[in-house]
Amino acid sequence: MSITVTQLSKVYGEQRAVDDISFSLNKGEVVGFLGPNGAGKSTTMKMITGYLPPSGGQASVCGYDVVTHPMEVRQRVGYLPEANPLYSDMYIKEFLGFIARVHNLGANSDKRIAEIIALTGLLPESKKKIGALSKGYKQRVGLAQALLHDPEVLILDEPTSGLDPNQLADIRQVIKDLGQNKTVVLSTHIMQEVEAMCSRVIIINKGKIIADDSLQNLQQGGSENGYIQVSFGEPLPSSSDLQQLGGVIRIKQQDAQTWQLFAANIEEVQKNLLQFALINNRNILSLQSNSQSLEAIFRQLTTDKPQATR
Repeated sequence: MSITVTQLSKVYGEQRAVDDISFSLNKGEVVGFLGPNGAGKSTTMKMITGYLPPSGGQASVCGYDVVTHPMEVRQRVGYLPEANPLYSDMYIKEFLGFIARVHNLGANSDKRIAEIIALTGLLPESKKKIGALSKGYKQRVGLAQALLHDPEVLILDEPTSGLDPNQLADIRQVIKDLGQNKTVVLSTHIMQEVEAMCSRVIIINKGKIIADDSLQNLQQGGSENGYIQVSFGEPLPSSSDLQQLGGVIRIKQQDAQTWQLFAANIEEVQKNLLQFALINNRNILSLQSNSQSLEAIFRQLTTDKPQATR
C-alpha cells in the first residue's frame, strides 16, 4: 500500500477534528478526498504528510510511519497545501532551484526543473518573479514544487484553485497522467473536478469517514438507483433472457418494448446487453443509463436531515 491510515485521530481540546478514521490507498489511484468545510480533510492530509502529529492511531506512506520516520515519508511525498506558501520575491526557476537543493537533486536539477516547468505549463511565465504571477500561475508553481523530486505519493489540497477553464483542462490531464503510476490524493469543493480526474472517492464529515467507494459505485447508488433503460425495436416475449444477463440485479418493464435493468455495475451490464442484442438479432432503439451526480450524493451524505416532528 502507498498510504495506510489506521484509526487516525486528531484532537484539539474537546474537539475531535479527525475521529478514528481508517483507509488504504494503492499505487495508480487518483482519489478524491471530500468533505464540507471543517470536516477534517486538511488536518488528515497534514498528518499523512508529517506536518501535524496525530493524537492517536497510525499513518504510513510507502511503509514508513509518519511519526517514527518523518524524513523518509517526506522524501516520498509531494505536498501542495491549501495555502500554497511561496517566496514572492524569487523568480520561478530560482524558487524551483531552491526546492531542488532541499531535495538534494544534485546534477540533475536543471534538467528536472526544465521538465517540470514544461509539464505544469509555466514556460510562458518562467522568467517572472512569483509575486508578479496571477493566482492560477502561482498554483502551478505550487504544483511544480510538489512534483519536482518525482515523489511516489501526491497530496494535493485544492490543486485547481484560481485556474481558468483552459488551465483547468491542462492541469486535470497532468494529474490524471500522474495517477497512472503514482498515488494521488486531492481535496476540492468542485465536484466536476473529482468526476473528471478521480476513480475513487472518500467523503469525510465531522471527522468521520462516511463513504469510501469507487466513483462509479457511488454515482450508481447501488442496485436501486443505478439502471439502464433499453427500448427494443419489437416486444420481448418475456424478461427471462434479460434476467440472465451478467450483472443484472432487478428488472422493471416500462412497456412492451422498454425495460429498466438495475445493476451494481452499469458498464458491465451495458456490454452484456449489446452482446445479447447482437447474438439474438434484436434491434435497440435507445439505450440510456441513469446515475446520480456526485454533488447530489455529497449533499445527501453531509447535510443534516431535520428530525421528524409530531
